Amino acid sequence: MNKPLFSLIKVSLHALGCLLVVLALTGCESANTDTMSKMKGNLRVALAQKIMLDLRYYCQPEQLIQYRNEQVCRTPMTELPEELAAMIQDSNVGGIILFAENLQSVEQVVKLNHDMQRAAVDSYSGLELFISIDQEGGRVARMPRDLATSFSGNMAIGATQEKSGNYFAEQTGRILGLELSALGFNLNHAPNVDVNVNAENPVINVRSFGEQANLVAELGAAQLKAMQQQGVVGTLKHFPGHGDTSVDSHTGLPRVDHSIEDIIAVDLLPFQTAIDQGLAKMIMTAHIQYPQLDNSTFTTNDGSTMIKPATMSKRILTDLLRGKMGFEGVVITDALDMAGISHFFEPIDAIIETFNAGSDIALMPFRIRKAEDIQLLAQTLDQLELAVAEGRLSQIQVLESVERIFRLKQQLSSDFSENQLSENQAIANGVVGNPAHRQLEQALAEQSLVQVKNEQVLPIQSDQRVHLLMPDLGKCRALEQALKLQNSRLTVTCSDLHQFEYQQTRHHMLQADVFLVANITPKQSAVEMGGMEDIELQARGVQPLSKADQDTQIESLLRLAKDNNKSTIFVSLRAPYEMSRYEQYSDALIATFSYNVHTEDFGSDKNKNNGNVQAVGPAFSALAKLLTGKIIASGRLPVSVERTSDSLTTTTID
Repeated sequence: MNKPLFSLIKVSLHALGCLLVVLALTGCESANTDTMSKMKGNLRVALAQKIMLDLRYYCQPEQLIQYRNEQVCRTPMTELPEELAAMIQDSNVGGIILFAENLQSVEQVVKLNHDMQRAAVDSYSGLELFISIDQEGGRVARMPRDLATSFSGNMAIGATQEKSGNYFAEQTGRILGLELSALGFNLNHAPNVDVNVNAENPVINVRSFGEQANLVAELGAAQLKAMQQQGVVGTLKHFPGHGDTSVDSHTGLPRVDHSIEDIIAVDLLPFQTAIDQGLAKMIMTAHIQYPQLDNSTFTTNDGSTMIKPATMSKRILTDLLRGKMGFEGVVITDALDMAGISHFFEPIDAIIETFNAGSDIALMPFRIRKAEDIQLLAQTLDQLELAVAEGRLSQIQVLESVERIFRLKQQLSSDFSENQLSENQAIANGVVGNPAHRQLEQALAEQSLVQVKNEQVLPIQSDQRVHLLMPDLGKCRALEQALKLQNSRLTVTCSDLHQFEYQQTRHHMLQADVFLVANITPKQSAVEMGGMEDIELQARGVQPLSKADQDTQIESLLRLAKDNNKSTIFVSLRAPYEMSRYEQYSDALIATFSYNVHTEDFGSDKNKNNGNVQAVGPAFSALAKLLTGKIIASGRLPVSVERTSDSLTTTTID
């Protein structure tokens, strides 16, 4: 049988199977006891399809460790154990989200996803899982950066828009989709279409394309379309907008007090654009209060009264998103174990509230970490069935929601037969992180560079001595090595803020001709630094500087360098808003929007460094080329930076 005809028959049978399940779920009033019993079983299947689980860690009893008087699991789930395969098959759960801890190699990821899908298609429903990941690029990239193409992120793309239009949005969407599809993912929680209008935003900042809603809408739609053309469903997030918050919803409950006019013109515009273009298949809710959209309240589990977050608001998710904006796709929550929800709701109450509000899928409502936790899923489904029976959850609404999920799943196409596994692994090895993708990754890093100021200190001359002050040791090594690669005659030394010693840094700075400081605002997490330095610091008994102390020390050293006639360069590695603080002490100001580093082993077979392991990152390679005059900066700031003098501008300096 030819392959196109076979695929058509397969898709048709799949669609017919889904239709039969939906018809079985609807039931009828005249059904007898046996039919009602079967309907109850099907209702459970329907409810299970509305759950997406986090399987980041999973432990056998001997793998549990003692932490603060309790046993916890920190063993990454990289192979599917029998009990989790049985859970997927028996429960008919609708989706799984994977994280960096689950992902070690191309072959391993393909097999893990393959095994999970095999368990799913053997279930009663026969429906494939949504296997999802947060692979935005830039700050949020779960696949190991030495394996997969991660790019510099959305604000870097925004910086290229004036010169390159939608090119990098389209190409990053295409490559992210190609690589994820090859790995067995069918759902990516990207792109981020929040409009970042708050310089103090701790969680979005460079994850946004910029501060202009039209720009964000255009680039977001372009990236989404390109990704979905590769067979990976994209998720627009975080509705109705996370761009003007100063609280991270991972740790608290943010509030946005925009007027209705601003909400429509700014926050909602990127979502509306994608809906109007027929691109929006899934939208993720935000755990954020929007009083102008819904000022109704709820009672928290400690008895206090608060305004409902969007995730729990029927006015926002049903009346606004579906009714007024015309969205017909699937609504998924942001993670329900985030503090913006978990501090105020018990897990089952959070699920019921968000389903009643209009969400279709509850993301990460609880954690499966050991065999006993599998019962949490069964207990949750019991409680949800009871909520339907008691009228606290509408059965009609559940079934309408499941129909939306089924319709979206019918658009997924995969082959999970055993004889395809090795073939799929080989294909993925040829696709993921291939040289053409890496070239585009480097091109984005270079073309997104913004040179905001240069008082004739760039390029750095070959006979100059350069001292770097970097956020951590890995970034020291990355820029040192990148500079040496561009100009082997440079003398380069480096201090880092994570293991900061003022007198030593001062000494090196005074011996140098050029003092370059690179900083990350908001401060990077331990995860972003890679974890190794935390161990080193603990062993040495060194406490890293607080962010406030880091900023004070940077300002002091830049001022001292200027007083001693050193050339001073400040590089913003994340959100460029911080430039205004250091502008008066800096002869040059540069924005990269990215700072990520990974290690690569350049073996002797490649004739590089005799097998030395090097710290590398596209942003640092691009920065080194700019500093040594090999390229010019052609990007423009996609956000406004407060000016302290006329020299701080957003114009390109050629």
